[in-house]
Amino acid sequence: MNKKKILIAGVVLLAAGFLVWRLLSRTPTEADDPGRHTVNSGDAPAAAIARVERRDLGEMLSVSGAFKAFQDVEVHAKVAGYIRVIYVDVGDRVKQGQTLAVLEVPELAAQLASAEAAVGAAQEQIRRAQGDLQRAKSTYSAAHSAYTRLKQAADSQAGLVAQQEVDDSQAKDLSDEAQVASAEAELSAAKQQLEVAQANQKQYAALSAYTRISAPFDGVITNRYADTGSLVAAGTSSSTQAIPVVRVAQTSVLRLVLPIPESVAAQIHLGEVVKVHVQALNQDFEGKVSRFADTLNEQTRTMETEIDFENRRNQLLPGMYVEAHLSHDERRNALTVPLEAVARSGELTNVLVVSPDNIVEERPVKLGQESSTRVEVLSGLTEGERVIVGNLGEFRPGQKVVPKESKAGSAGAPGGR
Repeated sequence: MNKKKILIAGVVLLAAGFLVWRLLSRTPTEADDPGRHTVNSGDAPAAAIARVERRDLGEMLSVSGAFKAFQDVEVHAKVAGYIRVIYVDVGDRVKQGQTLAVLEVPELAAQLASAEAAVGAAQEQIRRAQGDLQRAKSTYSAAHSAYTRLKQAADSQAGLVAQQEVDDSQAKDLSDEAQVASAEAELSAAKQQLEVAQANQKQYAALSAYTRISAPFDGVITNRYADTGSLVAAGTSSSTQAIPVVRVAQTSVLRLVLPIPESVAAQIHLGEVVKVHVQALNQDFEGKVSRFADTLNEQTRTMETEIDFENRRNQLLPGMYVEAHLSHDERRNALTVPLEAVARSGELTNVLVVSPDNIVEERPVKLGQESSTRVEVLSGLTEGERVIVGNLGEFRPGQKVVPKESKAGSAGAPGGR
Protein backbone atom coordinates (compact mmCIF):
# COMPACT_ATOMS: atom_id res chain seq x y z
CA MET A 1 0.00 0.00 0.00
CA ASN A 2 2.85 2.40 0.82
CA LYS A 3 4.44 1.66 -2.52
CA LYS A 4 1.23 2.61 -4.30
CA LYS A 5 1.00 6.00 -2.53
CA ILE A 6 4.65 6.72 -3.26
CA LEU A 7 4.05 6.00 -6.98
CA ILE A 8 1.03 8.30 -7.15
CA ALA A 9 2.92 11.10 -5.39
CA GLY A 10 5.79 10.74 -7.83
CA VAL A 11 3.47 11.01 -10.83
CA VAL A 12 1.82 14.13 -9.40
CA LEU A 13 5.16 15.79 -8.73
CA LEU A 14 6.35 14.95 -12.22
CA ALA A 15 3.21 16.45 -13.81
CA ALA A 16 3.49 19.59 -11.69
CA GLY A 17 7.11 20.06 -12.68
CA PHE A 18 6.24 19.68 -16.33
CA LEU A 19 3.49 22.34 -16.09
CA VAL A 20 5.83 24.79 -14.37
CA TRP A 21 8.45 24.22 -17.07
CA ARG A 22 5.87 24.92 -19.84
CA LEU A 23 4.68 28.11 -18.18
CA LEU A 24 8.20 29.43 -17.68
CA SER A 25 9.32 28.63 -21.21
CA ARG A 26 6.19 30.08 -23.03
CA THR A 27 6.73 33.35 -25.00
CA PRO A 28 4.57 36.21 -23.72
CA THR A 29 1.74 37.39 -26.08
CA GLU A 30 -0.38 40.47 -26.35
CA ALA A 31 -3.20 38.54 -24.67
CA ASP A 32 -0.93 38.08 -21.62
CA ASP A 33 0.01 41.79 -21.60
CA PRO A 34 -2.85 44.00 -22.91
CA GLY A 35 -0.77 47.14 -22.41
CA ARG A 36 1.96 45.94 -24.70
CA HIS A 37 1.94 47.82 -28.09
CA THR A 38 5.00 46.54 -29.89
CA VAL A 39 7.34 43.62 -29.77
CA ASN A 40 10.76 44.43 -28.36
CA SER A 41 9.69 47.96 -27.42
CA GLY A 42 10.90 47.76 -23.90
CA ASP A 43 9.19 50.20 -21.53
CA ALA A 44 8.76 53.02 -24.15
CA PRO A 45 5.08 53.91 -24.72
CA ALA A 46 3.59 54.30 -28.20
CA ALA A 47 2.89 57.87 -29.33
CA ALA A 48 0.65 58.93 -32.22
CA ILE A 49 2.61 61.36 -34.40
CA ALA A 50 1.96 63.50 -37.46
CA ARG A 51 4.32 65.26 -39.82
CA VAL A 52 4.72 69.01 -40.08
CA GLU A 53 3.45 69.58 -43.64
CA ARG A 54 2.66 72.38 -46.04
CA ARG A 55 -1.03 72.57 -46.84
CA ASP A 56 -3.58 74.98 -48.30
CA LEU A 57 -5.61 76.19 -45.34
CA GLY A 58 -9.17 77.38 -45.63
CA GLU A 59 -12.71 76.93 -44.44
CA MET A 60 -15.63 75.79 -46.57
CA LEU A 61 -18.98 77.55 -46.27
CA SER A 62 -21.97 75.50 -47.42
CA VAL A 63 -25.08 77.42 -48.47
CA SER A 64 -28.23 75.95 -49.99
CA GLY A 65 -30.21 77.58 -52.77
CA ALA A 66 -32.08 77.01 -56.03
CA PHE A 67 -31.39 78.01 -59.62
CA LYS A 68 -33.34 80.86 -61.21
CA ALA A 69 -33.70 81.75 -64.86
CA PHE A 70 -31.35 84.57 -65.82
CA GLN A 71 -34.36 86.48 -67.15
CA ASP A 72 -38.00 85.51 -66.67
CA VAL A 73 -40.78 87.77 -67.95
CA GLU A 74 -44.47 87.66 -68.77
CA VAL A 75 -45.06 89.07 -72.25
CA HIS A 76 -48.12 91.36 -72.43
CA ALA A 77 -49.87 92.98 -75.37
CA LYS A 78 -49.22 96.69 -75.76
CA VAL A 79 -52.67 97.22 -77.31
CA ALA A 80 -55.99 95.52 -76.67
CA GLY A 81 -57.28 93.16 -79.33
CA TYR A 82 -58.13 89.63 -80.38
CA ILE A 83 -55.39 87.07 -80.98
CA ARG A 84 -55.52 86.33 -84.68
CA VAL A 85 -52.80 83.67 -84.49
CA ILE A 86 -50.39 82.38 -81.85
CA TYR A 87 -47.29 80.54 -83.02
CA VAL A 88 -45.77 79.11 -79.82
CA ASP A 89 -46.65 76.78 -77.00
CA VAL A 90 -45.11 75.60 -73.71
CA GLY A 91 -41.60 74.22 -74.17
CA ASP A 92 -40.91 75.95 -77.48
CA ARG A 93 -37.51 77.60 -77.74
CA VAL A 94 -37.61 81.06 -79.30
CA LYS A 95 -35.10 83.60 -80.59
CA GLN A 96 -35.01 87.30 -79.81
CA GLY A 97 -37.39 89.18 -82.12
CA GLN A 98 -39.27 86.04 -83.16
CA THR A 99 -43.02 86.59 -83.63
CA LEU A 100 -44.99 84.87 -80.87
CA ALA A 101 -48.52 86.02 -81.73
CA VAL A 102 -50.39 88.51 -83.93
CA LEU A 103 -53.36 90.59 -82.73
CA GLU A 104 -56.40 91.71 -84.67
CA VAL A 105 -57.31 95.37 -83.86
CA PRO A 106 -59.81 96.68 -86.50
CA GLU A 107 -60.28 100.15 -85.00
CA LEU A 108 -56.52 100.68 -84.92
CA ALA A 109 -56.31 99.97 -88.65
CA ALA A 110 -59.04 102.57 -89.29
CA GLN A 111 -57.22 105.12 -87.16
CA LEU A 112 -53.99 104.50 -89.06
CA ALA A 113 -55.79 104.94 -92.39
CA SER A 114 -57.33 108.21 -91.17
CA ALA A 115 -53.94 109.48 -90.03
CA GLU A 116 -52.39 108.63 -93.40
CA ALA A 117 -55.22 110.50 -95.18
CA ALA A 118 -54.63 113.53 -92.93
CA VAL A 119 -50.97 113.49 -93.93
CA GLY A 120 -51.95 113.48 -97.59
CA ALA A 121 -54.37 116.41 -97.09
CA ALA A 122 -51.74 118.41 -95.23
CA GLN A 123 -49.22 117.82 -98.00
CA GLU A 124 -51.76 119.04 -100.58
CA GLN A 125 -52.46 122.12 -98.48
CA ILE A 126 -48.74 122.88 -98.44
CA ARG A 127 -48.57 122.65 -102.22
CA ARG A 128 -51.49 125.14 -102.56
CA ALA A 129 -49.94 127.52 -100.04
CA GLN A 130 -46.65 127.37 -101.89
CA GLY A 131 -48.44 128.32 -105.14
CA ASP A 132 -50.26 131.20 -103.46
CA LEU A 133 -47.01 132.45 -102.01
CA GLN A 134 -45.31 132.35 -105.39
CA ARG A 135 -48.14 134.36 -107.01
CA ALA A 136 -48.11 136.88 -104.19
CA LYS A 137 -44.38 137.35 -104.55
CA SER A 138 -44.66 137.87 -108.31
CA THR A 139 -47.44 140.46 -107.91
CA TYR A 140 -45.53 142.25 -105.21
CA SER A 141 -42.37 142.30 -107.31
CA ALA A 142 -44.21 143.98 -110.23
CA ALA A 143 -45.98 146.52 -108.00
CA HIS A 144 -42.79 147.36 -106.18
CA SER A 145 -40.89 147.93 -109.45
CA ALA A 146 -43.66 150.25 -110.79
CA TYR A 147 -43.71 152.29 -107.60
CA THR A 148 -39.91 152.59 -107.62
CA ARG A 149 -39.87 153.95 -111.18
CA LEU A 150 -42.67 156.50 -110.51
CA LYS A 151 -40.97 157.69 -107.37
CA GLN A 152 -37.65 158.16 -109.15
CA ALA A 153 -39.35 160.13 -111.97
CA ALA A 154 -41.24 162.35 -109.53
CA ASP A 155 -38.09 163.03 -107.58
CA SER A 156 -36.05 163.83 -110.70
CA GLN A 157 -38.36 166.57 -112.00
CA ALA A 158 -41.13 168.29 -110.09
CA GLY A 159 -44.57 168.05 -111.71
CA LEU A 160 -43.52 165.38 -114.23
CA VAL A 161 -45.72 162.74 -112.45
CA ALA A 162 -48.91 163.53 -110.56
CA GLN A 163 -48.58 162.98 -106.81
CA GLN A 164 -51.86 161.02 -106.77
CA GLU A 165 -50.39 158.48 -109.17
CA VAL A 166 -47.34 158.09 -107.02
CA ASP A 167 -49.49 157.57 -103.91
CA ASP A 168 -51.67 154.96 -105.61
CA SER A 169 -48.58 153.02 -106.74
CA GLN A 170 -47.16 153.08 -103.24
CA ALA A 171 -50.42 151.78 -101.78
CA LYS A 172 -50.51 148.87 -104.23
CA ASP A 173 -46.87 148.07 -103.39
CA LEU A 174 -47.63 147.88 -99.67
CA SER A 175 -50.79 145.81 -100.26
CA ASP A 176 -48.96 143.26 -102.37
CA GLU A 177 -46.22 143.07 -99.74
CA ALA A 178 -48.87 142.25 -97.12
CA GLN A 179 -50.24 139.53 -99.42
CA VAL A 180 -46.78 137.92 -99.51
CA ALA A 181 -46.62 137.88 -95.70
CA SER A 182 -50.11 136.35 -95.55
CA ALA A 183 -49.17 133.63 -98.05
CA GLU A 184 -46.03 132.83 -96.05
CA ALA A 185 -48.14 132.49 -92.87
CA GLU A 186 -50.55 130.14 -94.65
CA LEU A 187 -47.63 128.01 -95.86
CA SER A 188 -46.21 127.85 -92.32
CA ALA A 189 -49.60 126.82 -90.93
CA ALA A 190 -49.90 124.12 -93.60
CA LYS A 191 -46.45 122.76 -92.66
CA GLN A 192 -47.41 122.64 -88.97
CA GLN A 193 -50.59 120.81 -89.88
CA LEU A 194 -48.51 118.29 -91.80
CA GLU A 195 -46.27 117.76 -88.75
CA VAL A 196 -49.34 117.08 -86.59
CA ALA A 197 -50.73 114.64 -89.13
CA GLN A 198 -47.39 112.87 -89.45
CA ALA A 199 -47.09 112.60 -85.66
CA ASN A 200 -50.53 110.97 -85.51
CA GLN A 201 -49.56 108.67 -88.34
CA LYS A 202 -46.38 107.60 -86.51
CA GLN A 203 -48.34 107.00 -83.32
CA TYR A 204 -50.89 104.74 -84.97
CA ALA A 205 -48.20 103.03 -87.03
CA ALA A 206 -46.27 102.31 -83.82
CA LEU A 207 -49.39 100.95 -82.15
CA SER A 208 -50.07 98.83 -85.22
CA ALA A 209 -46.57 97.38 -84.91
CA TYR A 210 -47.49 96.26 -81.38
CA THR A 211 -50.13 93.96 -82.83
CA ARG A 212 -47.14 91.71 -83.56
CA ILE A 213 -45.94 90.30 -80.21
CA SER A 214 -42.28 89.24 -80.35
CA ALA A 215 -39.81 87.51 -78.03
CA PRO A 216 -37.71 89.94 -75.95
CA PHE A 217 -34.73 87.54 -75.79
CA ASP A 218 -33.64 83.99 -76.58
CA GLY A 219 -35.42 81.60 -74.26
CA VAL A 220 -38.08 78.99 -73.72
CA ILE A 221 -41.86 79.38 -73.37
CA THR A 222 -42.70 78.31 -69.83
CA ASN A 223 -46.41 79.24 -69.88
CA ARG A 224 -49.10 80.13 -72.41
CA TYR A 225 -52.05 82.10 -71.13
CA ALA A 226 -54.09 82.81 -74.29
CA ASP A 227 -55.30 80.99 -77.39
CA THR A 228 -56.41 81.97 -80.88
CA GLY A 229 -59.44 84.27 -80.65
CA SER A 230 -58.79 85.32 -77.06
CA LEU A 231 -59.39 88.97 -76.21
CA VAL A 232 -56.40 90.42 -74.41
CA ALA A 233 -56.29 93.81 -72.72
CA ALA A 234 -53.46 96.27 -73.06
CA GLY A 235 -50.82 95.58 -70.44
CA THR A 236 -50.05 99.27 -69.89
CA SER A 237 -53.03 100.15 -67.73
CA SER A 238 -52.88 99.51 -64.00
CA SER A 239 -56.68 99.75 -63.74
CA THR A 240 -57.24 96.54 -65.72
CA GLN A 241 -56.30 93.00 -64.80
CA ALA A 242 -54.55 92.35 -68.10
CA ILE A 243 -53.44 88.76 -68.55
CA PRO A 244 -50.14 88.10 -70.32
CA VAL A 245 -49.97 86.21 -73.59
CA VAL A 246 -46.97 83.97 -72.76
CA ARG A 247 -44.12 83.69 -70.27
CA VAL A 248 -40.53 83.48 -71.52
CA ALA A 249 -37.48 82.40 -69.48
CA GLN A 250 -33.84 82.69 -70.47
CA THR A 251 -32.22 79.43 -69.42
CA SER A 252 -28.96 79.45 -71.38
CA VAL A 253 -27.55 81.11 -68.26
CA LEU A 254 -28.92 80.50 -64.76
CA ARG A 255 -28.60 82.57 -61.61
CA LEU A 256 -27.97 81.23 -58.15
CA VAL A 257 -28.75 83.78 -55.43
CA LEU A 258 -27.08 82.95 -52.10
CA PRO A 259 -27.36 84.71 -48.72
CA ILE A 260 -23.73 85.06 -47.60
CA PRO A 261 -23.22 85.57 -43.83
CA GLU A 262 -21.76 88.80 -42.53
CA SER A 263 -18.59 87.05 -41.35
CA VAL A 264 -17.73 85.96 -44.89
CA ALA A 265 -19.29 88.75 -46.98
CA ALA A 266 -16.12 90.85 -47.12
CA GLN A 267 -14.21 87.93 -48.69
CA ILE A 268 -16.53 87.59 -51.70
CA HIS A 269 -14.95 88.80 -54.95
CA LEU A 270 -16.23 89.12 -58.51
CA GLY A 271 -15.10 86.29 -60.74
CA GLU A 272 -14.51 83.90 -57.84
CA VAL A 273 -15.23 80.28 -58.81
CA VAL A 274 -17.94 78.56 -56.77
CA LYS A 275 -18.60 74.82 -56.88
CA VAL A 276 -22.14 73.53 -56.32
CA HIS A 277 -23.62 70.06 -56.01
CA VAL A 278 -26.92 69.46 -57.79
CA GLN A 279 -28.72 66.75 -55.87
CA ALA A 280 -31.18 65.89 -58.65
CA LEU A 281 -28.32 65.10 -61.06
CA ASN A 282 -25.78 64.02 -58.43
CA GLN A 283 -23.20 66.16 -60.23
CA ASP A 284 -20.97 69.09 -59.40
CA PHE A 285 -20.97 72.28 -61.46
CA GLU A 286 -18.86 75.42 -61.34
CA GLY A 287 -20.02 79.00 -61.66
CA LYS A 288 -18.56 82.45 -61.11
CA VAL A 289 -19.59 85.23 -58.76
CA SER A 290 -21.09 87.81 -61.14
CA ARG A 291 -22.61 90.38 -58.81
CA PHE A 292 -23.38 91.01 -55.15
CA ALA A 293 -25.43 93.54 -53.24
CA ASP A 294 -22.42 95.06 -51.44
CA THR A 295 -24.68 95.72 -48.46
CA LEU A 296 -26.14 93.56 -45.69
CA ASN A 297 -29.77 92.78 -45.10
CA GLU A 298 -30.54 94.32 -41.70
CA GLN A 299 -32.85 91.48 -40.67
CA THR A 300 -30.78 88.46 -41.73
CA ARG A 301 -27.31 90.05 -41.61
CA THR A 302 -26.52 88.44 -44.95
CA MET A 303 -25.46 89.78 -48.34
CA GLU A 304 -27.20 88.61 -51.51
CA THR A 305 -24.63 87.18 -53.92
CA GLU A 306 -25.42 86.04 -57.47
CA ILE A 307 -23.48 83.30 -59.23
CA ASP A 308 -23.97 82.70 -62.96
CA PHE A 309 -23.86 79.22 -64.51
CA GLU A 310 -23.56 78.52 -68.23
CA ASN A 311 -26.31 76.12 -69.31
CA ARG A 312 -25.87 75.72 -73.06
CA ARG A 313 -26.57 71.97 -72.87
CA ASN A 314 -29.74 72.66 -70.85
CA GLN A 315 -28.78 70.15 -68.16
CA LEU A 316 -29.79 72.53 -65.40
CA LEU A 317 -33.36 73.63 -64.80
CA PRO A 318 -34.67 76.67 -62.91
CA GLY A 319 -35.82 75.58 -59.48
CA MET A 320 -33.25 72.79 -59.07
CA TYR A 321 -32.01 72.60 -55.47
CA VAL A 322 -28.24 72.92 -55.01
CA GLU A 323 -25.70 73.11 -52.24
CA ALA A 324 -22.93 75.62 -52.85
CA HIS A 325 -19.45 75.43 -51.32
CA LEU A 326 -17.46 78.64 -50.95
CA SER A 327 -13.93 78.64 -49.62
CA HIS A 328 -12.83 81.50 -47.40
CA ASP A 329 -9.94 82.46 -45.14
CA GLU A 330 -7.60 80.80 -47.62
CA ARG A 331 -3.85 80.53 -47.02
CA ARG A 332 -1.76 78.85 -49.71
CA ASN A 333 1.17 76.49 -48.95
CA ALA A 334 1.18 77.18 -45.22
CA LEU A 335 3.31 75.18 -42.76
CA THR A 336 0.73 73.31 -40.66
CA VAL A 337 0.21 70.77 -37.89
CA PRO A 338 -2.99 69.08 -36.68
CA LEU A 339 -4.91 70.98 -34.01
CA GLU A 340 -4.52 67.96 -31.69
CA ALA A 341 -0.76 68.57 -31.61
CA VAL A 342 -1.03 71.98 -29.96
CA ALA A 343 -1.11 72.49 -26.20
CA ARG A 344 -2.37 75.91 -25.11
CA SER A 345 -1.78 77.61 -21.78
CA GLY A 346 -3.03 81.16 -21.82
CA GLU A 347 -1.12 82.95 -24.55
CA LEU A 348 1.56 80.22 -24.67
CA THR A 349 1.36 77.45 -27.26
CA ASN A 350 3.61 74.38 -27.33
CA VAL A 351 3.98 71.14 -29.23
CA LEU A 352 5.75 67.91 -28.37
CA VAL A 353 8.31 67.07 -31.06
CA VAL A 354 9.67 63.55 -31.48
CA SER A 355 13.37 63.72 -32.34
CA PRO A 356 15.07 61.37 -34.84
CA ASP A 357 16.12 59.11 -31.91
CA ASN A 358 12.48 59.08 -30.64
CA ILE A 359 13.02 61.38 -27.67
CA VAL A 360 10.18 63.80 -26.75
CA GLU A 361 11.05 67.48 -26.88
CA GLU A 362 8.74 70.33 -25.82
CA ARG A 363 8.92 73.30 -28.16
CA PRO A 364 7.12 76.66 -28.11
CA VAL A 365 5.52 77.68 -31.41
CA LYS A 366 3.83 80.72 -32.85
CA LEU A 367 0.55 79.98 -34.60
CA GLY A 368 -1.27 81.66 -37.44
CA GLN A 369 -4.52 80.90 -39.22
CA GLU A 370 -6.62 77.92 -38.19
CA SER A 371 -8.99 75.65 -40.07
CA SER A 372 -11.30 73.06 -38.58
CA THR A 373 -8.52 70.44 -38.44
CA ARG A 374 -5.13 72.13 -38.85
CA VAL A 375 -3.32 75.26 -37.74
CA GLU A 376 -0.60 77.30 -39.40
CA VAL A 377 2.81 77.37 -37.70
CA LEU A 378 4.60 80.67 -38.13
CA SER A 379 7.73 79.73 -36.14
CA GLY A 380 9.17 76.95 -33.98
CA LEU A 381 8.93 74.02 -36.42
CA THR A 382 10.33 72.99 -39.78
CA GLU A 383 8.73 70.96 -42.51
CA GLY A 384 8.97 67.18 -42.00
CA GLU A 385 9.39 67.20 -38.21
CA ARG A 386 7.22 64.84 -36.17
CA VAL A 387 4.83 66.05 -33.50
CA ILE A 388 2.73 64.08 -31.03
CA VAL A 389 -1.04 64.35 -31.55
CA GLY A 390 -3.54 63.66 -28.80
CA ASN A 391 -3.07 62.70 -25.13
CA LEU A 392 -0.27 65.22 -24.75
CA GLY A 393 -0.48 65.06 -20.96
CA GLU A 394 0.83 61.46 -20.99
CA PHE A 395 4.24 62.47 -22.33
CA ARG A 396 7.14 64.42 -20.81
CA PRO A 397 10.22 66.05 -22.36
CA GLY A 398 13.18 63.60 -22.50
CA GLN A 399 10.90 60.58 -22.57
CA LYS A 400 11.57 57.86 -25.15
CA VAL A 401 8.56 56.84 -27.21
CA VAL A 402 7.63 54.50 -30.03
CA PRO A 403 6.17 56.75 -32.80
CA LYS A 404 3.05 55.61 -34.66
CA GLU A 405 1.79 57.49 -37.73
CA SER A 406 -1.59 59.12 -37.18
CA LYS A 407 -4.20 60.36 -39.68
CA ALA A 408 -5.06 63.44 -37.61
CA GLY A 409 -5.63 66.49 -39.80
CA SER A 410 -5.31 64.46 -43.00
CA ALA A 411 -6.49 65.79 -46.36
CA GLY A 412 -9.68 63.80 -46.05
CA ALA A 413 -10.71 65.58 -42.88
CA PRO A 414 -12.93 68.64 -43.05
CA GLY A 415 -10.91 71.77 -43.41
CA GLY A 416 -7.72 70.00 -44.55
CA ARG A 417 -7.42 70.36 -48.31
